Amino acid sequence: MANPYFQFKQFTVWHDKCALKVGTDGVLLGAWAPAKEARQILDIGTGTGLVALMLAQRSQAFITALEIDKEASIQATENVDRSPWQNRIEVVQADFKSYNPTQRFDLIVCNPPYFIDSMKCIDEQRNTARHNNELNYEELLQGVSLLLSEDGVFTLVIPTVVSEKVKSIAAEYQLYPSRQLFVITKPGANSKRTLINFTKEKQVCQKEELLTEISRHKYSQEYIDLTKAFYLKL
Repeated sequence: MANPYFQFKQFTVWHDKCALKVGTDGVLLGAWAPAKEARQILDIGTGTGLVALMLAQRSQAFITALEIDKEASIQATENVDRSPWQNRIEVVQADFKSYNPTQRFDLIVCNPPYFIDSMKCIDEQRNTARHNNELNYEELLQGVSLLLSEDGVFTLVIPTVVSEKVKSIAAEYQLYPSRQLFVITKPGANSKRTLINFTKEKQVCQKEELLTEISRHKYSQEYIDLTKAFYLKL
């Protein structure tokens, strides 16, 4: 049986009630998004609350952690309540498509569903978490464009193969890439994941690469530098 929790240096994430467990995509998003100067952060599809907790550790912001699934939102709330930042994170069970807060956010993050064309599995909770039927890229970007402050940043992690499509859709809603990180899991491999910062200002997009492992279970120094504030054994 898989471990029901994942221990980080400053907090623990229980994930036994969530369809998707703690994974590298979420850790990368939580560590890479530009959180230091943020004051109001929205985490869309928080799941376990992992990214919200990481951003709380990296900032002084108030964080709204949005989650459509009831069981996941309960677990995220439990994880937040056990953390040092329970006074700065609010878990809200709601559908992003109908979410209408009064404030705007200077940082919005999302690790969205990504199996766009794959067959559904039997587990409906896992389907909602992994497929984008509930929230597709166009709906996501349209909603973000309305909730992002004028000088805010939207950061998401997606499969590299859909990144050009996502950037094209984003431009329709006046969101433009300012920084893009191509994640490479082993030397010589192609990037399968990418993280992108979007802003409302057109600018030259700064492109970078990050190698996560130099060999099996041996992290690269750049990945260690990015995540060492979180991983227990780094």
